Amino acid sequence: MSRTARVERATSETKLVVELNLDGTGTSSISTGVGFYDHMLTALSKHSGIDISVQADGDLHIDAHHTVEDVAIALGQAFAQALGDKRGITRYGDATIPMDEVLAQAAVDLSGRPYFVHSEPENMTPMIGPDYPTSLTKHVLESFAFNARISLHVRVLYAGRDAHHIVEGQFKALARALRQAVAIDPRVTDVPSTKGAL
Repeated sequence: MSRTARVERATSETKLVVELNLDGTGTSSISTGVGFYDHMLTALSKHSGIDISVQADGDLHIDAHHTVEDVAIALGQAFAQALGDKRGITRYGDATIPMDEVLAQAAVDLSGRPYFVHSEPENMTPMIGPDYPTSLTKHVLESFAFNARISLHVRVLYAGRDAHHIVEGQFKALARALRQAVAIDPRVTDVPSTKGAL
């Protein structure tokens, strides 16, 4: 069974193509025009083992918001598409990741019921690099969760001085949690739900 997907999205604000392979090796090709976001999506691919390709052209002359948001939406849609009927998956994943002075945790349930809970420090540096507002991280994770139709809880257990580390810890924790959740469990031959569907 091929667990791959391709999503194209075109609006007056962005044009983009997202491709992914849940059974990849963590290979990525990311180009959004937002340097730090490219860095985060590359880390998401590498540490989840999911091959991800993102090619986006957005209205960055306004700001990064539309591009970052639309990529997260398409990435979630592609993730849901690639999961298919979810037969044989582990379903749940949890990871706690240190990023120097930061400790971040992500827990996921590939339930088909979108839900999102998020906790990170307030009053972080407003920007990382020239074009990534730190306020976008919550929006990215929420957009991904709702379009992937998963339950996602992300929290920063403690943090230090560096917003870069705070955000990167969250993406890496998500990556490792997804790696667990999408894995095929050889003991599971059907959908891992008492309802018989996810």
